[in-house]
Amino acid sequence: MASPINYDEKIPNNVDLSSDRRLQRALEGWQPKFMNWWSEMGPTLETHDVYLRTAVSVGRAGWAHFDHVKLDEYRWGIFLAEREQERRIGFGEHRGEPVWQQVPGEYRADLQRLIVIQGDTEPASVEQQRHLGLTAPSLYDLRNLFQVNVEEGRHLWAMVYLLHAYFGREGRDQAEDLLLRNSGSPDSPRILGAFNEETADWLAFYMFTYFTDRDGKYQLGTLKESAFDPLSRTCEFMLKEEAHHMFVGTTGVDRVVARSAELIREHDTFDIAPHGGIPLEIIQKYINFHYSVSLDLFGSETSTNAANYYTAGLKGRWQEGRRKDDHKLTDTGGLLETPRPDGTWGAEELSTILMLNLDLRNEYIADCEHGVTRWNRILAEAGIDRKLRLPHPAFNRHVGVNSAFHVSPDGEILDEATWTRASDKWLPTSQDLTFVQSLMRPVYERGKIASWVAPPTNGINGKPFEYEYVHLA
Repeated sequence: MASPINYDEKIPNNVDLSSDRRLQRALEGWQPKFMNWWSEMGPTLETHDVYLRTAVSVGRAGWAHFDHVKLDEYRWGIFLAEREQERRIGFGEHRGEPVWQQVPGEYRADLQRLIVIQGDTEPASVEQQRHLGLTAPSLYDLRNLFQVNVEEGRHLWAMVYLLHAYFGREGRDQAEDLLLRNSGSPDSPRILGAFNEETADWLAFYMFTYFTDRDGKYQLGTLKESAFDPLSRTCEFMLKEEAHHMFVGTTGVDRVVARSAELIREHDTFDIAPHGGIPLEIIQKYINFHYSVSLDLFGSETSTNAANYYTAGLKGRWQEGRRKDDHKLTDTGGLLETPRPDGTWGAEELSTILMLNLDLRNEYIADCEHGVTRWNRILAEAGIDRKLRLPHPAFNRHVGVNSAFHVSPDGEILDEATWTRASDKWLPTSQDLTFVQSLMRPVYERGKIASWVAPPTNGINGKPFEYEYVHLA
């Protein structure tokens, strides 16, 4: 028989769990299943404890506590950002009305669907990364991997809390299904395609945390605008933690590029594979793949569902409050660039509200460019006359208006035969993946690091790189 949960000590929270017996019972039923999932699908490397950040509050005075913690004793808390008493709906047909503290009956199914989709991504990434600890390039990186993993688990708790607290039996059933679907499962895969891709090596992990977690930032940002206040406040707090995940990706790619640049200069050649480095062309292929897969997460460029969510006030735009328009979008339009069968590009004029996914995707693309600028600066400072870049948004797409076409990284529309002949130049081949995999050897000694990546500039929470972030079992 499972032990009862001590809500005040084992689950840090600011949702008054201790006084809500119905919610307590619901979570008591779900918590052992979560732990079974964590045991079966969480990190495979056995550790004694890990230097982790644990959310303990939402206040400005400090929201997290750092300490060595056993992974299976991590305190997956439930936190919502502080409530804004006078908050009003910022967009759609209900604009100006007070935000909702309960789920309106007419939007129940749509809100539940949005929460389930968001919730489904959280455990998926843990599953995708479960074997990476076996090949960590340093204790610092190993700690960051586990930090990402436990916080994705906490984000799952955040969505499950909403399902349990506001959607009754159906919500509880959906919360259980979040643990039954698994990344890459042929029978019960995760809902979104990118979360069924394998994260087989650390370069892929850095790319995932740069590109795919950045998609998560923008999705959470739109839900943060929701008229359903508990969802808005939950996502606002999740964004605090998501920032660290993107930091892992940004600086991780920084360090790979820096090490490759160092080897290029040291050996006066771009062919650094024999010297234990990752060539720039393979880094570019990884960028091409992870960026294009992440673009698919934004869905089709035109979407009546997104338009309906916006009109209803369920899901807004990125930084909705800063937009200088009527926040209803019923009378404005824009152009959608579309490929044509004759190999040329055309433009279709559509209502702005139908292109909300495209709007969000464009915000994301502009953000992604900052990383490429960083990486090219590293190359330039090393005196290397090569540049990395993002491919055309239509490249390697499986969702939306471009999915029926083959488009090169430069935006040229190709026939299938030309694409097939050329795609090995643009996407990682099995040989590329095997080579990168060959570099993935664990380095678990304090202050040591693998040969293919540079050490970080700074440690975690003021600790040095040499700090013993992980005690292995």
